[in-house]
Amino acid sequence: MSRELMEALDILEKEKNISKVTLLEAIEQSLIQACKNHFGKADNVHVYINPENCDFSVMADRAVVETVEDPALEISLVDAQKIDSSAELGDVVKVEIHSREFGRIATQNAKNVILQKIREEERKVLFDQYYGIEKDVVTGIVQRVVGKNVSINLGKVDAILNENEQVKGETFKPTERIKVYILEVKDTSKGPRILVSRTHPGLVKRLFESEVAEVKDGTVEIKCIAREAGSRTKIAVWSNDPDVDPVGACVGINGIRVNAIVNELRGEKIDIINWDENPAILIENALSPAKVIAVMADPDEKTALVVVPDYQLSLAIGKEGQNARLAARLTGFKIDIKSETQARESGDFYEYEDDEYGYYDENGQYIPYDDEDYEEGEYPEDEYAQEDAPEGAYDGEYAQEDVPEGAYDGEYAQEETPEGVSDESIPEEPEDGSAGLNDGEDAEYSEDGEA
Repeated sequence: MSRELMEALDILEKEKNISKVTLLEAIEQSLIQACKNHFGKADNVHVYINPENCDFSVMADRAVVETVEDPALEISLVDAQKIDSSAELGDVVKVEIHSREFGRIATQNAKNVILQKIREEERKVLFDQYYGIEKDVVTGIVQRVVGKNVSINLGKVDAILNENEQVKGETFKPTERIKVYILEVKDTSKGPRILVSRTHPGLVKRLFESEVAEVKDGTVEIKCIAREAGSRTKIAVWSNDPDVDPVGACVGINGIRVNAIVNELRGEKIDIINWDENPAILIENALSPAKVIAVMADPDEKTALVVVPDYQLSLAIGKEGQNARLAARLTGFKIDIKSETQARESGDFYEYEDDEYGYYDENGQYIPYDDEDYEEGEYPEDEYAQEDAPEGAYDGEYAQEDVPEGAYDGEYAQEETPEGVSDESIPEEPEDGSAGLNDGEDAEYSEDGEA
C-alpha cells in the first residue's frame, strides 16, 4: 500500500506540478474526515505520515474510565491495559484506528477530500504560473470563436480575447497561432480566468524586447509608446550607451527586426524616433516624417505650438489627424500645428525667425538690416570674410600684380602694336562671316572641311 501510494504521489507531482507535501496534507485531512464520519467526531484523532516511505497511522486519544459512555472518547481500564499495561484510571492512551474499519460512506468522503484538495492546488498552481507572466506576451492557439469573443488556448488553460481588445478588421481561424498580451489574471472557483489583448501598447513593447537584444538587456530603453492598433504606432527610444544608435538597433539591418514585428502585427506601421529630455526636440521628432520649422513648448501648461512649412502641413497633421494625435499622446503635450503662413499672419512666428541678416515685423514681413547696422570692416561670421584691403585693390584668389594703366595683362594679351601702324590699318572681319572673300567669290570646302 505504501509503495503504491508513493508511486501515485510521484505521478501527481509531475503531471499536476503539485508538491508531495501538499498531497500528504490532503491525505491527512481525508483520514481525519473519515474518522469524523465514522465516529461522529474527530477532535482527538491524530494522523502520522512518514514522508520517506508514505507509511501512515491514525491514532485516537481516549481517556481510561471504569464505565465507557462515549466509545469515541473513552476506553475501559481492561482495554487500556491491553494496550499499555501501566495504564490506570484517568490516564489517556493512544488507540490505533485501522482505516479498513471505515464504512463505504466514510471512505468515499475521504476520497472526495483528496480530490478536492488536488483540484484546489491545481488551480492555485495555474494561477501562480500565469499571474507571474501578467503584462507579458505569450503565444496561443485559436480554439474557437464564441460570438464576438475568441477563445485562445495557452497550454494548460484557455484565455479570452474580448471584442474590444481585438484589432479592427482582424480575423482568426481555428488552430492559428497568434501572440497576445496578458492583460489580467483572475482567480475563480473554476480556475484562473485570463484576459488577453491584441491592441495594448505593451504588446509592441514586449515584441521589441523579444526581437531586439539591446532592448532586452537594457542598453536601449523604450521611453513611451503611442498606438492606434492596426494602423500606426510611434515609439520613442533612448540609448544608455553613446556608441549604440537606438533607432538603428530597433530597425535592424535592412529593417529585419522591425519588419518581423510589423508582420506579427499584420502590417501595422511603426515609427521609431529618438527620445529627448527637451520637450521641443521630442515634439519635433514625434511629428516625423513631417519637417518642422519651429516648436514653442510650454512645459508647465503642457502645450506646444508647432510651425511647419506650408507644403508639410497635411503631412504633419496626418490622415484624419492621426500623426498629430499620436505625437500628442506620445509626448503628453497638447500640440497646435500651424503652417508658416498661418503662423506669420497670426504673429506667432516672427519672434523666432530673427537672424543676423534681418527680422520679421509684427505683420510677418521680413525686414533686412541696413548696412549702417554693421560697423565698417566687420561682417557676420562667414568663411569668406576677409581683412580690410586698400581701396581699389583686390585680394581674391585671382589677384594679380599691379598693372600699368592702359595695359592688359590677361590670358589673351597681345604684343604692343608697332609704332606707325594704326588700328585702322588692320582689316576688320566682315559681319556676314564671309572670311574676307571678295564679293561674288564662293569658298569650296573639302571633305576635311578645309577651304
